[in-house]
Amino acid sequence: MDVGTISLVLLIGLMLLLAIGMPLGMASAILAVLVLVMRFEPALLTAPWEFGEGILTGRFGSGPLNILAQRIYGLLTDYVLISIPLFIFMAALLERSGIAKDMYSSLNVWLNRTRGGIAIVTSIMAVIMAAMSGIIGGEVVLLGLIALPQMLRLGYDQNLAIGTICASGSLGTMIPPSIVLIIFGLITETSIKALFTAAFVPGFMLASFIIIYIIIRTQMNPALAPLPQDSLSARKARAEQTIAQLKAAPQGGPAEVEKAQAELAAAEAELADLHAQPQGREKALLFGAFLTILVAGFATALFLRALFFTVTGQNVVIENVDPIALGQPHHVYVLGAVAAVALALIFFLFKPHRAKTGWNMGKGLVAPIVVIGVVMGSIYGGISGITEAAGMGVVAVFVISVFRGEASVELVWDSLMRTLKSTGTIIWVTIGATALAGAYTIAGGPTYVANLITSADLPTMGILLVMMLILLFMGAFMDWVGIVLLIIPVFLPIVQRLPIEEIGLLGHVEPKNLAVWFGVLFCMNMQVSFLSPPFGPAAFYLKSVCPPHISLTDIFRGFLPFICIQLLALSVLLIWPPIVEILLD
Repeated sequence: MDVGTISLVLLIGLMLLLAIGMPLGMASAILAVLVLVMRFEPALLTAPWEFGEGILTGRFGSGPLNILAQRIYGLLTDYVLISIPLFIFMAALLERSGIAKDMYSSLNVWLNRTRGGIAIVTSIMAVIMAAMSGIIGGEVVLLGLIALPQMLRLGYDQNLAIGTICASGSLGTMIPPSIVLIIFGLITETSIKALFTAAFVPGFMLASFIIIYIIIRTQMNPALAPLPQDSLSARKARAEQTIAQLKAAPQGGPAEVEKAQAELAAAEAELADLHAQPQGREKALLFGAFLTILVAGFATALFLRALFFTVTGQNVVIENVDPIALGQPHHVYVLGAVAAVALALIFFLFKPHRAKTGWNMGKGLVAPIVVIGVVMGSIYGGISGITEAAGMGVVAVFVISVFRGEASVELVWDSLMRTLKSTGTIIWVTIGATALAGAYTIAGGPTYVANLITSADLPTMGILLVMMLILLFMGAFMDWVGIVLLIIPVFLPIVQRLPIEEIGLLGHVEPKNLAVWFGVLFCMNMQVSFLSPPFGPAAFYLKSVCPPHISLTDIFRGFLPFICIQLLALSVLLIWPPIVEILLD
């Protein structure tokens, strides 16, 4: 059977099986068998009694089936694949501990007097959480539990609150250590470290777009994000009015009056707490003191590390071996000077009492910064690979939980169960989708699709736009794991055949970085898929924890401006490809 007919049957079959609710892993595996039969032994469809006489069934363990088995085995035994359950386990521990809640409280202290500050805090918190674990679903759920009630209570616009949580919570797709980038690197044999490095600038660009949108929108329409003091004053006034009405009305019962008085007391307490917090120049000094303490702490730790390497002679430069990052003899003097200057600023400029207050206000940020330093520092400091860094991140989160008094058997067990479920889903989809992609490749599908697209007489950017539209369409109906396993092996060879000088409008990417650029472009595309109706997973994650009066329709309505922001970021990557090379070079 020709490849064109097989491609049509595959497309219709995949849409049909997914439409009836069949899991992607099972649907992919069934279609993989069908593709092999149609290509190599179509007689099985018309004369199944001839089983055992063709290329597929004549001799098991050889031919296309053997190639397929080797492909699946090679992927599942890849060492880097172990990092996925480790990152999921780390995210589960973070979600069930109080680390995220304390981080939110500390960020809120610094920005609570800024219009739209709670929404900005939510976005910053999402960036930090993305840099800690790279998991999407857990971030949206956690932000929905912590930030959504706070924003709604303070009178924030519902659509702004919903969109901020889900768009920011999906940043784990772009910001390293992203599991999407890990899977892409495994499938395409692209350097995962290079993908992480290249994704930093586009990821933070998207995060900054979201924050800038919040600032501009709330400044143009202050009613979307009332200041906390205004909201609390309004609550206090409403409670006083309610008490007066209940006391004046004959039917006003003691229970209703008591409830209104409790609301009044809560509003007055929050207002008093808000007015007691430092403002203006004093808050800036406290923030400076806190940052200086962080610099002093990290500089001291790195100073001791460099001193240890120098004393033990482990930092001797060897030819063709990368030197230890921030561990050479001259780093001892540099880091020692930085630590000394930071300590001098703490004691003589900010003063110890101000440093102590600043530390108490911001200490909730220390644990997340330590975890990010352990994971990303291990990778970029040359200490370990991706998998080992994920394991070190798990240990760091657990040790922090122990010191916080939150570690328990129940915490570990619940986190392990969630890890098992999530990893099992990814692995089964990986097996099925790899089988289908492998079967289609053996049947000659990628070559057929490449010739079909390149013969359409479209310009290079037109071909890329068609690919982006296909990915956006598939992302609205299919999980990202299936897309990266099924579509990327077809699309990447096509991209690599395009004229490199015609990719982009403002500058061109280096040929050696083309796969890296396309990987970051794909991840940015998947950002949109997490919010795209009708099956955007971020909406369902939030719906599981949001108040009952918020419907799925309300959630998807809140996504619209943020989808436009994501498409803007996607356009920047298409127009200006060298953005991914800023840190690579």
